Amino acid sequence: MAQAPPPFDPELAAALDAVGDVRPGLTPQDIQAARQALAPDGAGGPDLTMDGAFAVEDRTVPGSGGAPGVSLLICRPTAPSGGTARPVLYYAHGGGLVVGNNRLGVDTALPWAKELGAVVVSVEYRLAPEHPHPAPVEDVYTGLLWTAEHAGELGGDPERIVIAGASAGGGLTAALALLLRDRGGPRPIGQMLMYPMLDDRNDTLSAHQMAGVGLWDRTANETAWTALLGDRRGGPGVSPYAAPARAADLSGLPPAFLDVGSAETFRDEVVTYASRIWQAGGVAELHVWPGGFHGFDALAPEAALSRAAHTAQLNWLRRLLGR
Repeated sequence: MAQAPPPFDPELAAALDAVGDVRPGLTPQDIQAARQALAPDGAGGPDLTMDGAFAVEDRTVPGSGGAPGVSLLICRPTAPSGGTARPVLYYAHGGGLVVGNNRLGVDTALPWAKELGAVVVSVEYRLAPEHPHPAPVEDVYTGLLWTAEHAGELGGDPERIVIAGASAGGGLTAALALLLRDRGGPRPIGQMLMYPMLDDRNDTLSAHQMAGVGLWDRTANETAWTALLGDRRGGPGVSPYAAPARAADLSGLPPAFLDVGSAETFRDEVVTYASRIWQAGGVAELHVWPGGFHGFDALAPEAALSRAAHTAQLNWLRRLLGR
């Protein structure tokens, strides 16, 4: 019998209540409606230029092995760089592997980039279930290779690339770090994993605790992982490049930042992943935000806990980049 879930932070609970009827249990039948709800309408959405601080460009780069081209959203600071190559933040969006595009969540990375004078490259990957594993992670990998090879053209430094992602994008970012290590690709200087989706087995205590609660629960998780893996989900032999929690070896990875809410489905798998990085001799900074539900900082960015999370993320990047 599952234990009672931890309570939400009161300020976050009020923000969640204000949204109204929230259904955390995404089902396969909900995917198309969720995609339509996130589809651009040509008018809304954040100002990606941040009042002219960035020049915004869409570019499609060649896919690998006959795969379709990969769409990249490139945001370059308009202020002079002083002749110094800029750091690059390579971002993978969330959306449970089944919804979203390269504009989803990029407004999280842009404030970091404005503070740090960095270039942002946000990758769009093929979505499941139409494109199961390995399509999403291979697109993310292809986009990173292009970014590293063309960093100078973007005003960026190929030796100072930070890979980052939230939720499903955080899981893909963790998988990207593993792929780059194992294939001998470019080495990012850090990986930022914000409430990452890491484990297809969906059987942690926190996954059971948070069933039917918050913004993403065990039912939604099952829907997403089944879309990616089909009947392989939860079984033997799942690739760590699909579900990074399956990796036997977490040594030799870039320094990691991980954060997660105490009141969310992914809590236990994220804490375990950070612990395993330490056990493998690696570097990781872990934050477990008390009373945070999945995606709390995006839903309620002005809440005190959200501001604390954003500050911790930016401070880690500053230390990583020596700024």
